[in-house]
Amino acid sequence: MVHVVDDDASVRDSLAFLLEAAGFVARTHGSAEALLADEDLAAGCVLTDIRMPGLDGLALQERLRELGLHMAVVVMTGHADVPLAVRAMKAGAVDFLQKPFSERELLAAVRQALTAQQRIAEVAAAAAAAAERLASLTRREREVLDGLVAGHQTKVIAQELGASPRTIEVHRGRVMEKLGVHSLPELVRLVQSAG
Repeated sequence: MVHVVDDDASVRDSLAFLLEAAGFVARTHGSAEALLADEDLAAGCVLTDIRMPGLDGLALQERLRELGLHMAVVVMTGHADVPLAVRAMKAGAVDFLQKPFSERELLAAVRQALTAQQRIAEVAAAAAAAAERLASLTRREREVLDGLVAGHQTKVIAQELGASPRTIEVHRGRVMEKLGVHSLPELVRLVQSAG
């Protein structure tokens, strides 16, 4: 799904026509607010003009992130808006198209965004799964985990938590088992992927 966001109806319609002719599913929105209010907002990428009344393309990008909507964004810009487009790229936009752009450039940017969207979705799913597994830990197991991830040795963790090293080893084993990891590097990667 490609969400086309532009305040100019003729631009929206022509972009949707080009995208659908190339085999994409396109949905048009007259503003950033209209996209955000869409109750059937499907996963996909966003093709947005950078300058619009109300929320502009940069604000839309930020709002999507705040709402936890992990969508790849392609920004369209006029000649005078190149500095804004650079800011959008630094904020995570996948690409920007400088108007006027060709059909080939548009389709390449959308393909790149949809590929990026797939990676974004995979990372978000992995993070959610990791967070769910971490939530299964008891308070004490979480404390042991925090010590392990901080690089502390078992006896240091035991001292900090007022427990015996043997008890910490038992908790460590339970943490590894619950999280489905077999080594400390795997454990650290899992915690990092959970954010």
